[in-house]
Amino acid sequence: MPAGPASRHGPGAAALPAALCAKAPGWKARLARLIPAAARAAMARRLALLAAALRPHRASVAAGSPVPRALAETAPEVPQVSELWAGSTCSDLHYEYDGIFPHGNRNAASHLWSWFLLERAEQMTSEKLVDMFRCFCAVSGSPTRPSDFNRYKLTLPKADGSGTHAGFMHYCCWPCVCDTQDFMKVDTRTVKTADGERTYHFTVLGNPCEHPEELKKPFQDGFMQGDVTLAMTAPEISCDSDGALHKAPLSDNGYVIIGMLFDFPDGADPAWDSDEPVPGRVTTRGGVRYQDEAEYSSLCRERAANGYDSGMGEIFRRVAGITPVAAVGGEIHQ
Repeated sequence: MPAGPASRHGPGAAALPAALCAKAPGWKARLARLIPAAARAAMARRLALLAAALRPHRASVAAGSPVPRALAETAPEVPQVSELWAGSTCSDLHYEYDGIFPHGNRNAASHLWSWFLLERAEQMTSEKLVDMFRCFCAVSGSPTRPSDFNRYKLTLPKADGSGTHAGFMHYCCWPCVCDTQDFMKVDTRTVKTADGERTYHFTVLGNPCEHPEELKKPFQDGFMQGDVTLAMTAPEISCDSDGALHKAPLSDNGYVIIGMLFDFPDGADPAWDSDEPVPGRVTTRGGVRYQDEAEYSSLCRERAANGYDSGMGEIFRRVAGITPVAAVGGEIHQ
Protein backbone atom coordinates (compact mmCIF):
# COMPACT_ATOMS: atom_id res chain seq x y z
CA MET A 1 0.00 0.00 0.00
CA PRO A 2 1.16 3.56 -0.57
CA ALA A 3 2.42 5.50 2.41
CA GLY A 4 0.31 8.42 3.56
CA PRO A 5 -3.18 9.27 4.79
CA ALA A 6 -4.85 8.55 1.44
CA SER A 7 -3.99 4.85 1.66
CA ARG A 8 -6.54 2.08 1.85
CA HIS A 9 -6.22 -1.65 2.12
CA GLY A 10 -7.53 -3.94 -0.59
CA PRO A 11 -9.07 -7.37 0.07
CA GLY A 12 -6.56 -10.01 0.92
CA ALA A 13 -6.18 -13.37 2.56
CA ALA A 14 -3.57 -14.05 5.19
CA ALA A 15 -2.07 -10.57 4.75
CA LEU A 16 -0.64 -8.35 7.45
CA PRO A 17 -3.08 -6.04 9.23
CA ALA A 18 -4.19 -3.15 7.05
CA ALA A 19 -2.51 -0.57 9.27
CA LEU A 20 0.88 -2.17 8.71
CA CYS A 21 0.38 -2.38 4.95
CA ALA A 22 -1.10 1.09 4.63
CA LYS A 23 1.71 3.07 6.13
CA ALA A 24 4.87 2.69 8.12
CA PRO A 25 4.84 2.80 11.95
CA GLY A 26 4.99 6.15 13.75
CA TRP A 27 8.65 7.01 13.57
CA LYS A 28 8.58 10.77 14.09
CA ALA A 29 8.24 10.48 17.85
CA ARG A 30 11.71 8.94 17.88
CA LEU A 31 13.33 11.63 15.77
CA ALA A 32 15.47 13.03 18.55
CA ARG A 33 16.94 9.59 19.16
CA LEU A 34 17.76 9.19 15.46
CA ILE A 35 20.30 12.00 15.26
CA PRO A 36 23.27 9.58 15.21
CA ALA A 37 21.54 7.53 12.49
CA ALA A 38 20.89 10.68 10.47
CA ALA A 39 24.54 11.62 10.72
CA ARG A 40 25.51 8.18 9.50
CA ALA A 41 23.02 8.47 6.65
CA ALA A 42 24.56 11.80 5.60
CA MET A 43 28.00 10.17 5.48
CA ALA A 44 26.57 7.29 3.47
CA ARG A 45 25.03 9.73 1.00
CA ARG A 46 28.38 11.43 0.49
CA LEU A 47 30.02 8.06 -0.13
CA ALA A 48 27.23 7.11 -2.50
CA LEU A 49 27.70 10.30 -4.50
CA LEU A 50 31.41 9.58 -4.77
CA ALA A 51 30.70 6.06 -5.98
CA ALA A 52 28.08 7.34 -8.43
CA ALA A 53 30.56 9.79 -9.90
CA LEU A 54 32.78 6.85 -10.86
CA ARG A 55 30.04 4.98 -12.72
CA PRO A 56 30.07 5.20 -16.53
CA HIS A 57 27.00 6.84 -18.06
CA ARG A 58 24.60 4.35 -19.58
CA ALA A 59 23.06 4.92 -22.99
CA SER A 60 19.41 5.90 -23.01
CA VAL A 61 16.53 4.07 -24.65
CA ALA A 62 12.92 5.10 -25.22
CA ALA A 63 10.78 5.31 -22.10
CA GLY A 64 8.88 2.08 -21.51
CA SER A 65 11.22 0.09 -23.75
CA PRO A 66 12.82 -3.06 -22.34
CA VAL A 67 16.41 -2.69 -21.21
CA PRO A 68 18.45 -5.20 -23.22
CA ARG A 69 21.30 -7.00 -21.53
CA ALA A 70 23.73 -5.21 -23.84
CA LEU A 71 23.26 -2.11 -21.68
CA ALA A 72 24.17 -3.95 -18.48
CA GLU A 73 27.41 -3.20 -16.69
CA THR A 74 29.46 -4.84 -13.97
CA ALA A 75 27.91 -4.12 -10.59
CA PRO A 76 29.97 -1.47 -8.76
CA GLU A 77 30.92 -2.04 -5.17
CA VAL A 78 28.63 -0.70 -2.47
CA PRO A 79 30.88 1.38 -0.16
CA GLN A 80 30.96 -0.03 3.37
CA VAL A 81 30.24 2.23 6.34
CA SER A 82 32.91 2.23 9.01
CA GLU A 83 30.62 2.67 12.01
CA LEU A 84 29.36 -0.59 13.50
CA TRP A 85 25.64 -1.25 13.18
CA ALA A 86 24.43 -3.41 16.04
CA GLY A 87 21.01 -4.18 14.56
CA SER A 88 19.93 -7.81 14.63
CA THR A 89 16.11 -7.76 14.36
CA CYS A 90 13.44 -6.34 12.08
CA SER A 91 12.65 -3.79 14.78
CA ASP A 92 16.27 -2.60 14.67
CA LEU A 93 16.08 -2.14 10.91
CA HIS A 94 12.69 -0.42 11.08
CA TYR A 95 14.11 1.95 13.70
CA GLU A 96 16.43 3.31 10.98
CA TYR A 97 13.47 4.33 8.80
CA ASP A 98 13.95 8.10 8.98
CA GLY A 99 17.63 7.84 8.14
CA ILE A 100 16.92 5.54 5.18
CA PHE A 101 14.01 7.60 3.83
CA PRO A 102 14.80 11.33 4.29
CA HIS A 103 11.40 12.34 2.87
CA GLY A 104 9.62 9.96 5.23
CA ASN A 105 8.02 8.14 2.27
CA ARG A 106 9.05 4.62 1.29
CA ASN A 107 6.70 4.20 -1.72
CA ALA A 108 8.40 2.04 -4.37
CA ALA A 109 11.80 2.81 -2.80
CA SER A 110 12.94 -0.58 -1.51
CA HIS A 111 16.29 -0.05 -3.18
CA LEU A 112 17.07 2.18 -0.18
CA TRP A 113 16.45 -0.64 2.31
CA SER A 114 18.72 -2.79 0.12
CA TRP A 115 21.43 -0.12 -0.01
CA PHE A 116 21.37 0.32 3.78
CA LEU A 117 21.89 -3.42 4.32
CA LEU A 118 24.47 -3.96 1.59
CA GLU A 119 26.64 -1.07 2.79
CA ARG A 120 26.82 -2.93 6.12
CA ALA A 121 27.09 -6.44 4.67
CA GLU A 122 30.69 -6.98 5.76
CA GLN A 123 29.58 -6.51 9.38
CA MET A 124 26.96 -9.27 9.14
CA THR A 125 26.99 -13.01 8.82
CA SER A 126 25.32 -14.35 5.69
CA GLU A 127 22.41 -15.62 7.80
CA LYS A 128 21.85 -12.23 9.38
CA LEU A 129 21.97 -10.45 6.01
CA VAL A 130 19.31 -12.78 4.63
CA ASP A 131 17.17 -12.34 7.73
CA MET A 132 17.35 -8.55 7.44
CA PHE A 133 16.17 -8.66 3.82
CA ARG A 134 12.99 -10.36 5.08
CA CYS A 135 12.07 -7.22 7.02
CA PHE A 136 10.60 -5.13 4.21
CA CYS A 137 8.32 -5.52 1.22
CA ALA A 138 10.23 -5.15 -2.05
CA VAL A 139 7.17 -3.78 -3.86
CA SER A 140 5.74 -1.18 -1.50
CA GLY A 141 8.75 -0.52 0.70
CA SER A 142 6.62 -1.23 3.78
CA PRO A 143 8.37 -2.52 6.89
CA THR A 144 7.32 -6.15 7.39
CA ARG A 145 7.79 -8.93 9.92
CA PRO A 146 8.28 -12.29 8.21
CA SER A 147 5.88 -15.11 8.97
CA ASP A 148 4.53 -18.26 7.34
CA PHE A 149 1.47 -16.27 6.28
CA ASN A 150 3.19 -13.45 4.38
CA ARG A 151 5.70 -15.78 2.67
CA TYR A 152 4.87 -16.23 -1.02
CA LYS A 153 6.48 -18.56 -3.54
CA LEU A 154 7.21 -17.09 -6.97
CA THR A 155 8.99 -18.33 -10.07
CA LEU A 156 10.57 -15.37 -11.85
CA PRO A 157 12.47 -15.01 -15.13
CA LYS A 158 16.22 -14.58 -14.81
CA ALA A 159 17.46 -11.22 -16.04
CA ASP A 160 20.09 -12.88 -18.25
CA GLY A 161 17.48 -14.94 -20.10
CA SER A 162 18.81 -18.29 -18.88
CA GLY A 163 15.50 -19.56 -17.51
CA THR A 164 13.56 -19.05 -14.30
CA HIS A 165 14.29 -19.27 -10.59
CA ALA A 166 11.86 -20.19 -7.81
CA GLY A 167 12.04 -18.69 -4.36
CA PHE A 168 10.19 -16.84 -1.62
CA MET A 169 9.34 -13.23 -0.89
CA HIS A 170 7.64 -11.60 2.10
CA TYR A 171 4.97 -9.01 1.31
CA CYS A 172 2.83 -6.46 3.09
CA CYS A 173 -0.28 -7.60 1.18
CA TRP A 174 -1.28 -9.96 -1.63
CA PRO A 175 -1.48 -7.43 -4.54
CA CYS A 176 2.32 -7.29 -4.42
CA VAL A 177 2.27 -10.78 -5.94
CA CYS A 178 0.67 -9.37 -9.10
CA ASP A 179 3.12 -6.47 -9.41
CA THR A 180 6.06 -8.81 -8.91
CA GLN A 181 4.84 -11.11 -11.66
CA ASP A 182 4.36 -8.21 -14.06
CA PHE A 183 7.68 -6.42 -13.61
CA MET A 184 10.39 -8.10 -11.58
CA LYS A 185 13.21 -10.29 -12.77
CA VAL A 186 15.77 -12.16 -10.68
CA ASP A 187 19.52 -11.58 -10.95
CA THR A 188 22.58 -12.43 -8.91
CA ARG A 189 25.12 -10.40 -7.01
CA THR A 190 28.13 -11.65 -5.08
CA VAL A 191 28.26 -10.03 -1.65
CA LYS A 192 31.09 -10.09 0.86
CA THR A 193 29.82 -10.73 4.39
CA ALA A 194 31.55 -11.51 7.68
CA ASP A 195 31.51 -15.16 6.52
CA GLY A 196 33.17 -14.40 3.21
CA GLU A 197 31.75 -14.03 -0.28
CA ARG A 198 28.49 -15.61 -1.39
CA THR A 199 26.23 -15.17 -4.42
CA TYR A 200 22.60 -14.29 -3.69
CA HIS A 201 19.51 -14.05 -5.87
CA PHE A 202 17.95 -10.59 -5.86
CA THR A 203 14.77 -9.17 -7.38
CA VAL A 204 15.56 -6.38 -9.82
CA LEU A 205 14.05 -3.60 -11.92
CA GLY A 206 15.38 -1.36 -14.66
CA ASN A 207 16.73 2.08 -13.83
CA PRO A 208 13.87 4.63 -13.86
CA CYS A 209 16.45 7.42 -14.10
CA GLU A 210 17.07 6.46 -17.72
CA HIS A 211 14.04 8.72 -18.21
CA PRO A 212 13.76 11.15 -15.29
CA GLU A 213 11.09 13.15 -17.14
CA GLU A 214 8.68 10.28 -16.43
CA LEU A 215 8.83 11.09 -12.72
CA LYS A 216 7.01 14.38 -13.38
CA LYS A 217 4.39 13.07 -15.78
CA PRO A 218 0.83 13.41 -14.37
CA PHE A 219 -1.32 10.32 -13.94
CA GLN A 220 -4.51 9.23 -12.19
CA ASP A 221 -4.12 7.05 -9.10
CA GLY A 222 -7.03 5.21 -7.54
CA PHE A 223 -6.18 6.40 -4.03
CA MET A 224 -6.08 10.16 -4.68
CA GLN A 225 -8.23 12.80 -6.31
CA GLY A 226 -6.85 14.63 -9.32
CA ASP A 227 -3.57 14.17 -11.14
CA VAL A 228 -0.45 13.15 -9.28
CA THR A 229 3.16 12.48 -10.30
CA LEU A 230 5.77 10.02 -9.13
CA ALA A 231 7.77 12.97 -7.84
CA MET A 232 4.84 13.63 -5.51
CA THR A 233 3.92 10.07 -4.54
CA ALA A 234 7.37 8.43 -4.55
CA PRO A 235 9.79 11.27 -3.64
CA GLU A 236 12.65 8.93 -2.70
CA ILE A 237 13.01 7.98 -6.39
CA SER A 238 15.69 10.54 -7.14
CA CYS A 239 18.31 10.64 -9.86
CA ASP A 240 22.00 11.46 -9.61
CA SER A 241 23.63 13.74 -12.15
CA ASP A 242 25.04 10.79 -14.09
CA GLY A 243 21.62 9.20 -14.62
CA ALA A 244 21.91 6.63 -11.83
CA LEU A 245 19.11 6.03 -9.34
CA HIS A 246 20.36 7.51 -6.07
CA LYS A 247 21.71 4.91 -3.64
CA ALA A 248 20.60 1.96 -5.75
CA PRO A 249 22.73 -1.19 -5.51
CA LEU A 250 23.11 -2.99 -8.82
CA SER A 251 23.02 -6.66 -9.72
CA ASP A 252 25.62 -8.55 -11.75
CA ASN A 253 23.83 -7.55 -14.96
CA GLY A 254 23.48 -3.91 -13.96
CA TYR A 255 19.87 -3.78 -12.73
CA VAL A 256 18.47 -2.10 -9.62
CA ILE A 257 18.23 -4.39 -6.59
CA ILE A 258 14.99 -3.92 -4.64
CA GLY A 259 14.83 -7.13 -2.61
CA MET A 260 16.00 -10.70 -2.21
CA LEU A 261 14.45 -13.88 -3.59
CA PHE A 262 14.90 -16.36 -0.74
CA ASP A 263 15.95 -19.92 -1.47
CA PHE A 264 13.37 -22.65 -2.03
CA PRO A 265 14.16 -25.80 0.00
CA ASP A 266 16.69 -28.06 -1.69
CA GLY A 267 15.12 -31.17 -3.19
CA ALA A 268 11.55 -29.86 -2.91
CA ASP A 269 9.37 -29.43 -5.99
CA PRO A 270 8.16 -25.80 -6.34
CA ALA A 271 5.48 -26.65 -8.92
CA TRP A 272 1.89 -25.74 -8.04
CA ASP A 273 -0.23 -28.88 -8.29
CA SER A 274 -3.76 -27.81 -7.32
CA ASP A 275 -6.77 -27.76 -9.63
CA GLU A 276 -8.25 -24.43 -8.57
CA PRO A 277 -6.66 -21.35 -6.98
CA VAL A 278 -7.63 -20.68 -3.36
CA PRO A 279 -6.26 -17.35 -2.10
CA GLY A 280 -4.87 -17.69 1.40
CA ARG A 281 -4.25 -21.44 1.19
CA VAL A 282 -0.97 -22.41 2.82
CA THR A 283 1.24 -25.09 1.25
CA THR A 284 4.11 -26.94 2.94
CA ARG A 285 7.15 -28.14 0.99
CA GLY A 286 10.52 -29.07 2.41
CA GLY A 287 9.34 -28.07 5.87
CA VAL A 288 8.49 -24.50 4.81
CA ARG A 289 4.97 -23.08 4.85
CA TYR A 290 4.00 -20.54 2.19
CA GLN A 291 1.34 -19.29 -0.19
CA ASP A 292 1.83 -19.99 -3.89
CA GLU A 293 1.58 -17.13 -6.38
CA ALA A 294 -0.78 -19.27 -8.48
CA GLU A 295 -3.43 -19.02 -5.77
CA TYR A 296 -3.82 -15.32 -6.65
CA SER A 297 -4.18 -15.63 -10.43
CA SER A 298 -7.88 -14.78 -10.50
CA LEU A 299 -7.51 -11.95 -7.98
CA CYS A 300 -4.67 -10.45 -10.03
CA ARG A 301 -6.87 -10.46 -13.13
CA GLU A 302 -9.72 -8.82 -11.20
CA ARG A 303 -7.34 -6.21 -9.80
CA ALA A 304 -6.09 -5.34 -13.29
CA ALA A 305 -9.67 -5.07 -14.57
CA ASN A 306 -10.46 -2.69 -11.69
CA GLY A 307 -7.58 -0.35 -12.46
CA TYR A 308 -5.14 -1.63 -9.81
CA ASP A 309 -7.26 -0.24 -6.99
CA SER A 310 -5.52 -2.14 -4.20
CA GLY A 311 -2.00 -2.68 -2.91
CA MET A 312 0.32 0.06 -4.19
CA GLY A 313 -2.14 1.08 -6.88
CA GLU A 314 -0.31 2.59 -9.85
CA ILE A 315 2.74 3.92 -7.99
CA PHE A 316 5.05 0.89 -8.10
CA ARG A 317 3.81 -0.08 -11.55
CA ARG A 318 4.59 3.39 -12.92
CA VAL A 319 8.12 3.32 -11.48
CA ALA A 320 8.79 -0.23 -12.69
CA GLY A 321 7.35 0.47 -16.13
CA ILE A 322 9.64 3.40 -16.96
CA THR A 323 12.51 1.15 -18.03
CA PRO A 324 11.28 -2.45 -17.77
CA VAL A 325 13.77 -5.30 -17.75
CA ALA A 326 13.50 -7.71 -20.69
CA ALA A 327 15.27 -10.99 -20.06
CA VAL A 328 16.97 -12.24 -23.19
CA GLY A 329 14.60 -14.65 -24.87
CA GLY A 330 11.88 -13.78 -22.34
CA GLU A 331 8.77 -11.66 -22.25
CA ILE A 332 7.58 -8.71 -20.21
CA HIS A 333 4.23 -9.32 -18.54
CA GLN A 334 2.15 -6.15 -18.37
